[in-house]
Amino acid sequence: MNEPALMAEQGTSLWTDAWLRLRNNRLAVASLIVLLLLVFVCLITPWIAPYGYEEQNLELGATPPSAEHWLGTDVYGRDMLTRVLYGGRVSLMVGFIATSVALLIGVLWGAVAGYVGGRTDAWMMRLVDILYALPFIIFIILLMVVFGRSILLLFLAIGAVEWLTMARIVRGQVLGIRRQEYIEAAVAMGLPTWTILRRHVIPNTLGPVIVYATLTIPQVMLLEAFLSFLGLGIQPPQSSWGLLISYGAETMEEFPWLLVFPGLALAITLFALNFLGDGLRDALDPKASKD
Repeated sequence: MNEPALMAEQGTSLWTDAWLRLRNNRLAVASLIVLLLLVFVCLITPWIAPYGYEEQNLELGATPPSAEHWLGTDVYGRDMLTRVLYGGRVSLMVGFIATSVALLIGVLWGAVAGYVGGRTDAWMMRLVDILYALPFIIFIILLMVVFGRSILLLFLAIGAVEWLTMARIVRGQVLGIRRQEYIEAAVAMGLPTWTILRRHVIPNTLGPVIVYATLTIPQVMLLEAFLSFLGLGIQPPQSSWGLLISYGAETMEEFPWLLVFPGLALAITLFALNFLGDGLRDALDPKASKD
């Protein structure tokens, strides 16, 4: 038997097939490259930033972009390129960590509810419905008023309100997975419920989880930007794109570059995440035909 025929018989795995589809989506690949570059640049910001984060020049004041300050300076004479880079570190950190918190809670909640079923499922999902009815912005504000403002609390507070949709998505997937033969075989072998969830149920929900994660990160970043715009998010001397946009909006008529550059950085990141999410959704769709 020749090699091509052997490869045809062996076929490809779901993840290999998904990667091949994603690779053929030029917009998704370009978005992935942009995100990786943004993350890399933000990680090495302390070594590449042209000026100190809190370095001020009050005599210089707000100046437009120039050869010395590529993105201009703010009203305190601080270099905007440096502040945008450091702000990106915080915004991306909020996006990834808060999304991780949301996924951890949502995946576990939805997997347990869908697999156990019965009254447990009904009770757990009714609680999700109740939380859905609450204004999540007010919930975050209450958490921050009661426990104080800190970047760690902001991660937890945002993650604590973004897990509800993921719980529903995972539960719907698990309802179908638990009827599969390999789950019945695992039950017949006497494996504990947690072992079945960890080894067989949760890994088979990773496709929708990964797609939703890429779509949740921009939602979280927008939420952080909105909270920072209201003065409830990141607090000085720390900064984020949302906080920079808030400051820029106050002086946009006199110094428009203070709003344009952090807003552009946030917009590029959000577009890249959404395009990547759309590409992953198409690549992981089991109904899509093979090329």
